[in-house]
Amino acid sequence: MLRTQTSLSTWSQEIHMKWLVLLGLVAFSECIVKIPLRRVKTMRNAISGKNTLNNILKEHAYRLPQISFRGSNLTHPLRNIRDLFYVGNITIGTPPQEFQVIFDTGSSDLWVASIFCNSSSCAAHVRFRHHQSSTFRPTNKTFRITYGSGRMKGVVVHDTVRIGDLVSTDQPFGLCLKDSGFKGIPFDGILGLSYPNKTFSGAFPIFDKLKNEGAISEPVFAFYLSKDKQEGSVVMFGGVDHRYYKGELNWVPLIQVGDWFVHMDRITMKRKVIACSDGCKALVDTGTSDIVGPSTLVNNIWKLIRARPLGPQYFVSCSAVNTLPSIIFTINGINYRLPARAYIHKVRGQY
Repeated sequence: MLRTQTSLSTWSQEIHMKWLVLLGLVAFSECIVKIPLRRVKTMRNAISGKNTLNNILKEHAYRLPQISFRGSNLTHPLRNIRDLFYVGNITIGTPPQEFQVIFDTGSSDLWVASIFCNSSSCAAHVRFRHHQSSTFRPTNKTFRITYGSGRMKGVVVHDTVRIGDLVSTDQPFGLCLKDSGFKGIPFDGILGLSYPNKTFSGAFPIFDKLKNEGAISEPVFAFYLSKDKQEGSVVMFGGVDHRYYKGELNWVPLIQVGDWFVHMDRITMKRKVIACSDGCKALVDTGTSDIVGPSTLVNNIWKLIRARPLGPQYFVSCSAVNTLPSIIFTINGINYRLPARAYIHKVRGQY
């Protein structure tokens, strides 16, 4: 029997009004490096008005001095795995060793599995063979990171890292020595795209290093994530290719510099505010496909769509999906409509 499982999950430890929303980060630039992505299955104060590109240019001219709509011939795809997360290839070392990583705006550290990691999940991943790289440089600094779906312990090392045609020499990154919670997930590591102050390893993030060295013409990156296709998604460094969108781009200011939190005005369904009535924070996180919020408010949404609880998860009949209402997220005065087929995903199994 085919059943549907909602992809909205509760966050029971959440105290403050925070919502996690998967959105595309967008920006412009002259020279754009595009990295193809592949989608992969994983385990698991008010600001109003509309900021168009012209407004952003007036307010932040010092940050975006040159704007161009020209595309780039430099491409490297991300891959869509079962509609749940996206991975792309990078190389590390000399000669280069290839790894499939998640480009994650929710974290700042780059790490891949090490040959010293003997866990069952590490055994299924490509592991970095440091002794085969002539540019490898070790350190004695260790660190730990806890993610929503797993955790890892690693050591900071240095080597040459390549993202398409972008090259960062003597780049600090982590080698995973021990992990848990990542078994069965087809990726070899994570490439964090958040701010340097969010690093757990103390290593300077690769995007910031490339930016400071002038390898990227503008300090911006963008994602195009395909809805259904396994191929065709990309991450772009240095701008956004206009061929990946239609109409006008909407610019959303960050609440503060240091993380990718934006202000969300409200969440509505059937013209009624169902959450975030006084405004709330939303984290733009490309490392997950889930929309996560406080358990009380998420449970209210389940009731509104008449979802059936089964353990920690909720289910609805497949036949009801086409009649379920859209959920509207209002961010910076602009409504983003999410139809039921976008917040419900189908799985096989028995009730």
